[in-house]
Amino acid sequence: MTVRRVMIIGGTSGIGLGLARHYAQQGARVAICGRHPDKVAGLPLMRDGRVTAHACDIADRAGVAAVIGDFAAGGLDLLIVSAGHYTDAAAIARDPAATLPVLRVNVGGLEHAFSAAAEAMIARGQGHLVAVASIAGLQRDYPGGSVYSASKRAAIAICDAYRKALAPFSIAVTVIVPGYVDTARLRELNGGDAGGKPFLMPEDEAVRRMAAAIARRDERYVFPWQMRALVSLFNVLPLALRRLRKK
Repeated sequence: MTVRRVMIIGGTSGIGLGLARHYAQQGARVAICGRHPDKVAGLPLMRDGRVTAHACDIADRAGVAAVIGDFAAGGLDLLIVSAGHYTDAAAIARDPAATLPVLRVNVGGLEHAFSAAAEAMIARGQGHLVAVASIAGLQRDYPGGSVYSASKRAAIAICDAYRKALAPFSIAVTVIVPGYVDTARLRELNGGDAGGKPFLMPEDEAVRRMAAAIARRDERYVFPWQMRALVSLFNVLPLALRRLRKK
């Protein structure tokens, strides 16, 4: 299917912005959505008349439905949800309510976006839904496991459920499961330097791989293989050792 109209929620920075650049270069009309669309206002990308920026808080169901509905009125070939929220164990220990944004964005927000986009795509009998999850979502649940990992397991499960439900309508669903990608956000979370993360991948390489997986309409794309192997090893460790993992 030729991708002519693309919406990216979480597209104002990082991987989402990289994917926006990719599809703009392919000649697609691209809607970049995020809570702060002004972040992209001065970028060269925005001089392309086919690229627009839209305010959208993925945790707001009505707002998400409105922005998707407006754009999809002209057709929607591809929706990518790269928005995500991370809260570490220290923040949750200080304030247990810090878990709620993780759920609202990573679980509820994804469902909001997929539900609205699926409705528009069903009407046309075609489309492609994509979610960017995390390698953390492949970790098996265990007592003391992080809320973030649980939210990404849920995101993967949401994709699997939508794939089954939408297959009769010729709508594809892809879940992308990356390891560590050298984004500004990851560096921020690690004191300005993410170099200590295992198998860290440059952002542009990650975007290239993701775009290729989307073009192939993969059901699930996990990379790099080394991180997948590490998680598989982690999952078979005794519970006592898994509990030692830093959240």
